[in-house]
Amino acid sequence: MPDRAPSDIGSGSSWSSGQLRALSEAIEIEVSASRRDGGLSRWTPIWVVVDGADVFVRTWHRRDTGWYGGAVRSAAARIRVGDASIDVIVAATGSTDAAAVDAAYRKKYGDLAARSMVTAEAAASTLRLTPRAD
Repeated sequence: MPDRAPSDIGSGSSWSSGQLRALSEAIEIEVSASRRDGGLSRWTPIWVVVDGADVFVRTWHRRDTGWYGGAVRSAAARIRVGDASIDVIVAATGSTDAAAVDAAYRKKYGDLAARSMVTAEAAASTLRLTPRAD
């Protein structure tokens, strides 16, 4: 993959079963979002959950800066799971899928660990990731 921001968002494709399995099994993935200067931000470890064929991430503290702000602003990011880097389309879902995503966080990370990720504020920051078609 080129070391530049995913500038042409393009259309999305579906996650493969292998990708969904890797994302489900990963405790953390890394995300790098587009910066205002067109480059990519530093890699930031984040939690990820899978619900059916959908992949979701959240921030426990919603903000307009950092990986989250860049991903929302550009509607694109690059994620790294294991040795694979994947350009993704980022879509804010807000609280639309809150119950299902909350349940996925609790199941994967446990009630105590996921506590900050299942608040109303965190639910409002929910992002759906879809692999970008080449």
